[in-house]
Amino acid sequence: MKKYFDPLRMEKSLYEFWEKNGYFKPQNNKGKPNFCIVMPPPNITGNLHIGHAFQQTIMDILIRYNRMIGKNTFWQVGTDHAGIATQIVVEKKILKEENKTVQQLGKKEFLERIWKWKNTSKNVITSQMRRLGISVDWTHEKFTLDPQISFAVRKVFMTLYDECLIYKRKKLVNWDPVLKTVISDLEVKNRNVIGNMWYIKYYLVKNHSIKISQEYYLVIATTRPETLFGDTAIAVHPNDSRYKKYIGCYALVPIINRIIPIISDEFVDVNKGTGCVKITPAHDFNDYEIAMRHNLSIINVFTRNGKITDVIEEYDISGEKSCIYKQNVPLRFHHLDRFIARKIIVKELIALKLLIKIQKHNLAIPYGERSGSVIEPLLTDQWYLRVEPLAKIAVEAVKSGKIIFIPKKYEKIYYSWMNNIKDWCISRQLLWGHRMPIWYDKKNNIYVGLDEKHIREKYHISDDIFLIQETDVLDTWFSSSLWMFSSLGWPNNKDLFKNFYSTDVVVSGFDIIFFWIARMIMLSMHLIKDHNGNGRVPFKKVYITGLICDEHGKKMSKSKGNVVDPLDMIDGISLDALIQKRIKSTVFSTHSKKIITQIQSLYPNGINSSGVDALRFTCAALSTPTRYIKWNINRLYGYRNFCNKLWNASRFILMNLTHEVEPVKLILIKPMSLSDRWIVAEFHNLVKRYRTALDNYRFDIAANVLYEFVWNKFCDFYIELVKSFINSCSMLELKSTRCTLVYILDSVLRLAHPIIPFITEEIWQKLQVFVKKNDKNTIMLQSFPKYDVKLVNKTILEDMDWIKNIFIIIRSFRMDLKISHTTLISISFKNVSSKIHKLIEEHKDYIKKIAYLDNVSIILSNVDSMLFFKSYIVLGAELLIPYSKIFPKEKELKNLNKEISKIQLAINKLQQRLSNEEFIGKAPIHVVKKYKNQLQIYIEHKTQLCHKKLTMLRD
Repeated sequence: MKKYFDPLRMEKSLYEFWEKNGYFKPQNNKGKPNFCIVMPPPNITGNLHIGHAFQQTIMDILIRYNRMIGKNTFWQVGTDHAGIATQIVVEKKILKEENKTVQQLGKKEFLERIWKWKNTSKNVITSQMRRLGISVDWTHEKFTLDPQISFAVRKVFMTLYDECLIYKRKKLVNWDPVLKTVISDLEVKNRNVIGNMWYIKYYLVKNHSIKISQEYYLVIATTRPETLFGDTAIAVHPNDSRYKKYIGCYALVPIINRIIPIISDEFVDVNKGTGCVKITPAHDFNDYEIAMRHNLSIINVFTRNGKITDVIEEYDISGEKSCIYKQNVPLRFHHLDRFIARKIIVKELIALKLLIKIQKHNLAIPYGERSGSVIEPLLTDQWYLRVEPLAKIAVEAVKSGKIIFIPKKYEKIYYSWMNNIKDWCISRQLLWGHRMPIWYDKKNNIYVGLDEKHIREKYHISDDIFLIQETDVLDTWFSSSLWMFSSLGWPNNKDLFKNFYSTDVVVSGFDIIFFWIARMIMLSMHLIKDHNGNGRVPFKKVYITGLICDEHGKKMSKSKGNVVDPLDMIDGISLDALIQKRIKSTVFSTHSKKIITQIQSLYPNGINSSGVDALRFTCAALSTPTRYIKWNINRLYGYRNFCNKLWNASRFILMNLTHEVEPVKLILIKPMSLSDRWIVAEFHNLVKRYRTALDNYRFDIAANVLYEFVWNKFCDFYIELVKSFINSCSMLELKSTRCTLVYILDSVLRLAHPIIPFITEEIWQKLQVFVKKNDKNTIMLQSFPKYDVKLVNKTILEDMDWIKNIFIIIRSFRMDLKISHTTLISISFKNVSSKIHKLIEEHKDYIKKIAYLDNVSIILSNVDSMLFFKSYIVLGAELLIPYSKIFPKEKELKNLNKEISKIQLAINKLQQRLSNEEFIGKAPIHVVKKYKNQLQIYIEHKTQLCHKKLTMLRD
């Protein structure tokens, strides 16, 4: 082995060795259970971040662990087409490089460019995954737009449509005016800003048409005056005494003079604004719900690019066009941007003396995460999936224990959403994605099928009838919701699907329980049935990880410039390069100065290279069952030191092996030293705790107990004992100790392999020179250590714990006095209990060997010989270490004088306090008594020291 551990030198070649030899594929061990994880597919839009590294490390630990305990493991890998995100990235790239828009390029050419870009981006992501050491079966890699996946998506859509679970309807959606598509709630981010609240007069009218007078009006408080063209009612609370008399009356919408009713609804907050709310159902989700309850008209006044329309579109609550009346928007507002229209409307309200006042107001403004534009609630035609019947079965699956959430607390989040679930808008107005398998004829009749040929056969449509396919694509989450079975080859690859569905566990973040986990459960259980017709769960367990935040506990984002790149932690990066990298990826250039200051504070010297294993160990150790997890680079460096420690210990062991050994026959090698039996017992206790932690998804506990054993017990104690022992033991004892060293090292490497695969493989390969070969030449296919209660001797553990304290005391004594560890000294024990007496007699020779002692004795007489000994109180005895022969008398007298002076100062201080009458009069009795007892102890101690000094002076 090389002297220093160099992870970057070996990681690439080791991964190539694993992949080339097919070690990641299912082993197909007959009679063994299967274990399957389907990886959440990362988006192809960019590099992996630390959150990906965190979750993929956890999945890989589970896969490697289950592979080593003999299961047929399969880890399905793939990437997601990420509809909106990918389209934005490629649009910006083309605009920047060619100064062309999508419209100028054309749909066909644009899609060809995306496919080319996708191949490059996907290769970047998969290479990063390989750097992390994940043991996925790359031969089954999938992409969410692969032909097989696309076929599964169309088949599912067709099935759901035929079951009347998919329908088209005009509803209110989150609309992005820049991207010109509906987006999901997940892609809407609310920002708290200080805006304005406008207070506007709405005059009351009589007999549906005549304004009563200038004195009769209601004041409406609104944050969006530009939507007043779409007002269809004014709402007040039914119990608000101020407005009860107006319920059932009518008011006039300013500027356009539309007459609207005054209604009552309990949603209205009497303490907010004026207690009067204008209802604009086509542009506010709460207003839309009120319109549903009160059968109000729904009037759309915005175009799809966020401008004022020239003709008002009016609909009833079913989404059908209303013929009640039609009214045009004033010409001067046509095609104005909504925010420019706001300013003009406010000016006109002032001119009409309808604006009472403007107040500052705290607002939560919805922004599109991808485009950065203000999201507009908009009434549009979209395709929806009815989810209520699917949700009932999905809820029952968790309640019955068929699916278990880990930690269990996340079940509440799951239930809260599922019990209030709404139909899912599954259509998107994009070019990139799964084209909806819907065709229309000239009469807008709808046909659903796998393709046009299938539709003509299914519906008996002749070739001379023109059909056109729906331009919308499916929400990316739709294909992702089928991922658990579509990625396993459903419906065509029967064998893979049969062997590994249902999967064992899905690893995900709490932020997508609603959008991914719940939808996978609903659709999988609805579509995949067992032989009894019952829905099959997509996975048995849901392990929810916390969210990795930056060093200050803040959520990572490009706009903040605090995103941690796992490759920077693995390879290292200079300060200047890190600053440039983070600024380049930052959305807002105005934040650059702040970002530079933060980086300089956190990483003044850049980031040192730590290797993959250190990063993986850090991820495991940080995986506590909390919602938010702070990234800590100091822990990364600490676990890099752990890897170095393991490397150095292994190097020492290999340097002391001269011939082939058989660790499997450990218990047959006699005689085993006390430390050998102790480390074996401690190791098996570790196995028990470690496997229990992994079985219960407590990767943090597994990492911690492994660290404590390897660093403190194996390296810092046992190997130090071995170094002493092998210089004085017999050849038979040496053979036993070498066997124990190999046994523990081999077992520790196999135990640690799921967390730190590279260093364990590298050392294990070196160790095989001294270990009898088996037919599997990689550690990842070796058996995982099992707990053996027969090798855990409690008496040995107790005895060794006592001896360990003695060893530490002697080592500390040598260090204090600067005595070489090879200088022989003697020790004695006094006031020994019967139990400790037996322990000392039994292990006397061993204690002499490990601590470099020439004699170990027990003092039975009452002779006061402690004057020439350093005394330590240990369990069941008093340890005495003589120093007169090895420590100069002058130096000891000097130390005695220092100690006597120190005690005299304490005596003087106590005597002064106890002679103070004011203190004695006011202090509690127990305090005075305590000080008197302390004084007596100090006086007795000083007397002993003075007696010892006189004795030394006489000798």
